[in-house]
Amino acid sequence: MPKRTTRKTVKKPKKAEAKIAPIIEVAAQPIVSAADEDFSGEIAASIKKNSSGRADRYFEAIGRRKTAVARIRLFTKGEKEFLVNNKPYMEYFRTEDDRETAVASMKKMKCLDKFRATVKVKGGGHAAQAEAVRHGTARVLVDFNQNFRKRLRKAGYLTRDARMRERKKFGLKRARRAPQWSKR
Repeated sequence: MPKRTTRKTVKKPKKAEAKIAPIIEVAAQPIVSAADEDFSGEIAASIKKNSSGRADRYFEAIGRRKTAVARIRLFTKGEKEFLVNNKPYMEYFRTEDDRETAVASMKKMKCLDKFRATVKVKGGGHAAQAEAVRHGTARVLVDFNQNFRKRLRKAGYLTRDARMRERKKFGLKRARRAPQWSKR
């Protein structure tokens, strides 16, 4: 017969009086909400700091969604435009929702008209491609300036959406759909 073990009760310490935290003096700084911040000056300063003698300097990142993959290059010099597969994004993405999704991270940081962005996107459907472009532009903006990370993370643009279609299994019509069965 197995030996029975008993549980020992642990005495809880008596409630102590509320401890008062020491007061720490903080230098007076103007309180600015994240929504009110204007990054125009910071973007301009970063462009000047990151610019070198070469005219074709760029930042690069990859964005993904389902099977769509977007490779984004952000140029600090040159004509300020947003090209997707060598077409303006307004022409490439036909629906308004896809256009808004594709440039959402650039609009969030108010820098759509500050850079020349070229995007090569392939695979997936039009909605997945737009989300891949948004993911990639958010990543490339963080490469450009680390201060953008907090706002882009909060908006959810840096999170890779890992939901993918489940693969088809052998003997089934689709991933889980079995062939129709009849008893008689």
